[in-house]
Amino acid sequence: METKPLISVVVTCYRDEGNITEMHRRLTSVLSKIDIEYEIIFVNDASPDKAGDILKDIASKDKSVTVMTQSRNFGAQNAFTAGMKQAIGQAVVIMDGDLQDPPELIPEFIAKWRLGYDVVYGIRRKRELSMGKIKEQIYHLFYVIFDRLSYVRIPRDVGDFSIMDRKIVDIITAMPERDRFIRGLRAWAGFKQIGVPYTRPERFSGKSTNSIVANTKWARKAIFSFSYAPMELVSRIAFFTMTTAMIAIFYYLIFYFIKGAPQGFATLIIVVLFLGSIQLLSLAIIGEYLARIFEESKQRPQYITQEILNDHRKIKNNRP
Repeated sequence: METKPLISVVVTCYRDEGNITEMHRRLTSVLSKIDIEYEIIFVNDASPDKAGDILKDIASKDKSVTVMTQSRNFGAQNAFTAGMKQAIGQAVVIMDGDLQDPPELIPEFIAKWRLGYDVVYGIRRKRELSMGKIKEQIYHLFYVIFDRLSYVRIPRDVGDFSIMDRKIVDIITAMPERDRFIRGLRAWAGFKQIGVPYTRPERFSGKSTNSIVANTKWARKAIFSFSYAPMELVSRIAFFTMTTAMIAIFYYLIFYFIKGAPQGFATLIIVVLFLGSIQLLSLAIIGEYLARIFEESKQRPQYITQEILNDHRKIKNNRP
């Protein structure tokens, strides 16, 4: 008799106290209708609200739920990593806890995984955003730019929401990187991957933690982790500036011998500011790469887990 596959679902939670109960209800409703065994792993990334108390209550009533509580907020990418390392399933679904990743898409993920795909990811074809088309187009434009700059082919309009086969999970969790960008690592791993389009809904409850500053930081993480284009830009600017300077020197010498030295304090200021801005831009780009090298060189843990409720991994290892 063929055994049912075990599927792990990893949900990261931060400021999601209004979403957790509904997430658990919808997940159990969806997963119980599929011919599988399942576990649900909620990773509480040191949420400052009542998320921890709600998760403890759910874990006490539902033994298929594991709750991991981080010692502090280590960020969503490290929270996903913690959940993926904890997961014991033959395939692992990762999703945000704000219900913008609809649990109802998981059966289609699993169906394609059973067909032999190692990674099945959600493609955000449309977003239900209060800011409308403008914000949607900005998000799409970033993915277009990132796709063109990256040295790895990364699908456009794709987030972390996906199902990954055990071998992909093991590959990603074995990577020692601290400054993690999982959708990039997932694409870098390769294997057989496919996307499933869906409409990304608004956050179910609470206020989004996204902001212009947070999104800018996220974009920098993506680009500087998977692209050499900024460094190449510095080289091109340097070559252009050097060429321009040589041409300017040539014309300066001509004017010097024909009409005398060119006059103009404003011209001098403009040239100095132009060259200075290029130097500062170059230093900023180099600094981004150096900061990431510095972070990786410290070799600190990616996260620290304070507590695990219903530890399925320990139960599995203790079985005779």
